[in-house]
Amino acid sequence: MEMSEPAANPAATSFPAPTISLPLGLEVLRTYSGALVCLEIFFGGLVWILVASSNVPVPLLQGWVMFVSLTTFFLSSVYLTVLITGLADRINTNWNFLDAFYHFVALLFYFAAFVLEAATTAANGGAYIKTLPNSTEPVMCITYPRGNIFTVLNEKQYSINVVATIFAFVVTLCYGGSMVMGFKRWRMQPGT
Repeated sequence: MEMSEPAANPAATSFPAPTISLPLGLEVLRTYSGALVCLEIFFGGLVWILVASSNVPVPLLQGWVMFVSLTTFFLSSVYLTVLITGLADRINTNWNFLDAFYHFVALLFYFAAFVLEAATTAANGGAYIKTLPNSTEPVMCITYPRGNIFTVLNEKQYSINVVATIFAFVVTLCYGGSMVMGFKRWRMQPGT
């Protein structure tokens, strides 16, 4: 009797090899996509720190900003770690699609966070807190509220929120650039 080869396990052959166009290891940092992910992490972390340091004076609006900045900071850090460590080669998925999809969702979320942070900052117009002469009690002075949303930020909170708004815009641009490059990589891969 002759020994025959065992039948191939269909479960082991049904998954395609991972699809990724970015280099793995530290070489990913030499690409535009790798540099943008680093900028997303850096500026996203600054947005998170700045909004938190302003003591979140308007939690209804800035709660979303904190959620988005913290979540995308964590997810982008994990994504970059997976690329640098080379784990992307061991996880069978279409990394090009995952990259484009993640950056699309992050762009939408961060754009909303940017708009809410800008609204929080802009809604402060006309209000300030000062101490009246011959008094020790602070008094809120309202010159003329603009719009339907009105916030009261002290000078420090206002300044911090202006900088956080600028950085949120920068992060939004970074996620937009990453999304465009990820979409191009996904569309250029064979079979799509």
